[in-house]
Amino acid sequence: QVQLVESGGGLVQRGGSLRLSCAASGITLDYYSIAWFRQAPGKEREGVSCISVNYHSTYYADSVKGRFTISRGNAKNTVYLQMNSLKPEDTAVYYCNAQRSGRDYWGQGTQVTVSS
Repeated sequence: QVQLVESGGGLVQRGGSLRLSCAASGITLDYYSIAWFRQAPGKEREGVSCISVNYHSTYYADSVKGRFTISRGNAKNTVYLQMNSLKPEDTAVYYCNAQRSGRDYWGQGTQVTVSS
């Protein structure tokens, strides 16, 4: 059974940092493209960042570019999202997503709340 489990969310003040983790069981994340999405109350889910299978390509939404960094944890079967200089508008539930050859897996999400 495939499971993606996000962790690392919490409450932080404006300008603070958090590191989200997406840990997988049942699949090897190195073979999947991984994306982070977020969904704020009353808003649609939006893509935040993604990393390709070969590590060579990363993507960031304009709203987080320069502040967030996606990375793979190599042997730990984990993908991270380092979030710096957080803003209240970053408040949302953050989800990780793994995709490969039509297979699509989601985690349950982790709440990030940034206070002003």
